[in-house]
Amino acid sequence: MKKQPSNRHQKGFSLIELMIVVVIIAILSTIAYPSYQDNLTRARRADAQAVLMEAAQFMERFYTENNRYDQDTGGTAVAIPAQLAESPRDSGTKFYDIVVQAADQSTYTLRATPKNGQAGDGFMEITNTFAKAWDSDGSGTLTLAEQSWSQY
Repeated sequence: MKKQPSNRHQKGFSLIELMIVVVIIAILSTIAYPSYQDNLTRARRADAQAVLMEAAQFMERFYTENNRYDQDTGGTAVAIPAQLAESPRDSGTKFYDIVVQAADQSTYTLRATPKNGQAGDGFMEITNTFAKAWDSDGSGTLTLAEQSWSQY
């Protein structure tokens, strides 16, 4: 008895086709994921810079009302408002703490210290003269080249 060829066609993918797709996805992900992470880091850093600028504006308003940066007329030390103390300000994971690093009667320095996913990114600072600095290598000290945020 002779076997009749089946009229049914097999449906699906061969193992070779599946492996080609897996290799293509792997190649694309090795290129795209680091770029995506870099963009996330830059966006978080830009948000922290914006919050630092707002905090600097708060300090200028504080000075206008009290004629000094370090304390109000009642002698209470200056403190950054809660809504400016972290970045980002919306709900979710916080990536920077914003603090008054140093303040006296005529000067101040605000600092954004990275945390969580930004840990190791290096701190950013702004002073009463709006001089900006970013410790880009995380060394804890600022070099002359790091005296700007424009490097990010």
